[in-house]
Amino acid sequence: MYLQFLPNEYVLRYKKGRRTAAGRGLSFYCFTKGTTVAVVPVSVQEADFIYEEQTCDFQNVTVQGQLAYRVADCEKIAEQMNFTVRLKDKEYYDEPIDKLSKRVVNITDALIKNRVSLIPLTKAIRSEKELTEAILEDLRALEELEGLGVEITGFSILRICANNETHRALEARTREEILKESDDALYERRNASIEQERKVKENELSTEISVEEKKKQIRQTEIETKRMLLEKENELERIRIAAQTERDRMETEAKTERARMETEAQAEREQMKIDAEIELERKRKELAEMRLENAKKDADAEAYRVSAVMEAYGRLSPEVLIALATLNMDPEKMIAGAFEKLAANSEKIGTLNITPDLLESLRKR
Repeated sequence: MYLQFLPNEYVLRYKKGRRTAAGRGLSFYCFTKGTTVAVVPVSVQEADFIYEEQTCDFQNVTVQGQLAYRVADCEKIAEQMNFTVRLKDKEYYDEPIDKLSKRVVNITDALIKNRVSLIPLTKAIRSEKELTEAILEDLRALEELEGLGVEITGFSILRICANNETHRALEARTREEILKESDDALYERRNASIEQERKVKENELSTEISVEEKKKQIRQTEIETKRMLLEKENELERIRIAAQTERDRMETEAKTERARMETEAQAEREQMKIDAEIELERKRKELAEMRLENAKKDADAEAYRVSAVMEAYGRLSPEVLIALATLNMDPEKMIAGAFEKLAANSEKIGTLNITPDLLESLRKR
């Protein structure tokens, strides 16, 4: 048969009463006859508890909490409790886990009972944290659990409460104390309010006196300020009148000086204008004389050129003159001259043929 266990299970394998293997999460083949397997869970186990305990003043309280533990020494606990499993279905022959949990819870109950029996009721119902720390320390130092190979990993007390009648009695007493404190606080508030009101009235009276003093000082300051302002205004008015008189005198002198300067400037401008016009007329006269002289010279030069050209043309024959005239003439003008000569000598021409192509080409030109 092949067997395989989980990593959080510590397996002890025995054959004919002798241990042959031990460790976490073992897997192996074996014969069912003569082979025994013990499986100890090493994961953290949790157990809830709720106890009825009695305080030192003989009052019953209910303690509710939770305990967490794990097996630290598997071989030691396997020697004291039966963790053997059936090979077919891996179920325990006994119920070792429940028994171990019950045993640890009972040990915890004894420690809680010892601790609660030493304190009164009113302290017990408000000491969850102190009891938790003290009992956890006791559990970890307990030799019985160490002998089992069990390690406590966590312990917490969630609630400590008295029975209903005791709880109501505590509530009534606490309520009366709270009401009494409320009444005392109300009386203290009233006394404080009266004292504060007296102080406020005294402060208001002192404030009014101070305000009247300040108003008196302000009025005196205002009167003094008005007197000083009047003196300053009179002084400023006197200075203003003197300055205005001086400004008027200076303005009159300045106006007179400006009028004199403007008259002189106007006369100077008129004289300069007359001088400029005289000079302009003189320049115009000189320009007209120069233009007349130049025109005479141009006319003489042109007459001399024309006479020289005509003298040269007079020494040439008519045929040469005609040739010179037609030397730079356009073809169209030459053709027109030819037709003109034909028309002039038409009586001397017998027959003249002019084709339509020649007329068309002349027309296009």
